[in-house]
Amino acid sequence: MTKPIVAVPADIRVFDGATWHAAQHQYVRAALNAAGVMSFIIPAFEEGYDTDAILDRVDGVLVSGSASNVHPTLYGKQATEADGPFDPARDATSLPLIRRSIERAIPLLAICRGIQELNVALGGTLASEIQEQPGIWDHRKPPNVDRDSMYAVRQSVFVKEGSCIAGIVGSGEIRVNSLHRQAIAETAPRLTVEAVAEDGTIEAVSVIDAPAFAVGVQWHPEYWAETDKPSNQIFSAFGDAVRDYAAGKLATTRTKQIA
Repeated sequence: MTKPIVAVPADIRVFDGATWHAAQHQYVRAALNAAGVMSFIIPAFEEGYDTDAILDRVDGVLVSGSASNVHPTLYGKQATEADGPFDPARDATSLPLIRRSIERAIPLLAICRGIQELNVALGGTLASEIQEQPGIWDHRKPPNVDRDSMYAVRQSVFVKEGSCIAGIVGSGEIRVNSLHRQAIAETAPRLTVEAVAEDGTIEAVSVIDAPAFAVGVQWHPEYWAETDKPSNQIFSAFGDAVRDYAAGKLATTRTKQIA
């Protein structure tokens, strides 16, 4: 059986003086091995982007994390150098893709930068350098460690009973690998908070009125998606939603062909 396909918006990166459209290996690997779906890496353009042309050809959207941050002007704030680095082409690609996938009932999983993009796309705001706020822990990556140690499962988040995430991983405390210096400040009106860290930082949301799977997490389930149970459960649930969408789309196409 042909695997369904998810769109993964790319970052703009410069290597050896050349500009690349790039996506991290961990996300496409988790999509394949934990969700059971294939990935199309979607190039990032600031203009001339046809969102529906992409969504017509895929069965889900996976919005990944990144070293860059959403530009503050997109949520009504002035940008400073400390808020960077920025990737305007990624913003211009991901935000419309998020909004349109929700409108079209295409399953959506947004991770790290992705949950922040989801919040901004639906009218929310972000807070920078959250570790400088009173009572907020330092969620940034620890210095001078290898990647496996950096993404070690080490932080508790509390999943709200009755939430979408609770239906996937259960309610109560789970341990996650959350690494970030920005977070949701004002939650978008269409989002509901599904999980929080011990210091109250928002760690997971879902879209209240979404007609399909539409979830965002601040932590990194992609890194241990094959071995960590909650991480695997999140990708498996996303994969199931993608397969359901693909099956429905195929059934519709066959009905039209018969008619």
